[in-house]
Amino acid sequence: MMKNILGIIGSPRKNGNTHVIVSRILDGARDAGATSESIFLGDLNILECDGCHACWKGKHLCSKNDDMKHLVPKIVASDVIIFGTPVYWFGPTAIMKCFIDRFVFFNCPTNRKKIRNKAGIIAVPFEDRTPDTADLVVGFFEKSLDYLEMRLTDKILVPGVTKRGEVRNRKQVMDKCYRLGKRLAV
Repeated sequence: MMKNILGIIGSPRKNGNTHVIVSRILDGARDAGATSESIFLGDLNILECDGCHACWKGKHLCSKNDDMKHLVPKIVASDVIIFGTPVYWFGPTAIMKCFIDRFVFFNCPTNRKKIRNKAGIIAVPFEDRTPDTADLVVGFFEKSLDYLEMRLTDKILVPGVTKRGEVRNRKQVMDKCYRLGKRLAV
């Protein structure tokens, strides 16, 4: 069975380090026979969740009329979701946080089966060279995905990258991302 892998890029910088890392993982997956798609959250209008729980009542996906209505079917159809975000003030970017907040749709008992047991990967580049700078981002995803009964299967953490796309110069990281993508496809 061919896997469907969805890459979510939560960085506001196109061709930045997050974009490069997620794209390289998807390259490996495609080369191994998976279907893949990348979503650049910065190109979309995703509003904050206001906790109204309209998504739990079955009438609407959400009370917000934004681009999340197009993303939920893609999330449901995926086998693996790659969540890419740089570290911003020790947390994920605001656009990634808005996106994850809207996963309340999957917290509803009726919708939980649509996300349960999906594999999640995190790809987190950051400027600081201290690895524990990413601890809160990693913890955020560990707790969020665990709560949704998803499986956090891999973490790509890349400290010490600041300039747009400079991670391309780190052959070991690029090779690791490509190998991960190939492994995700099977």
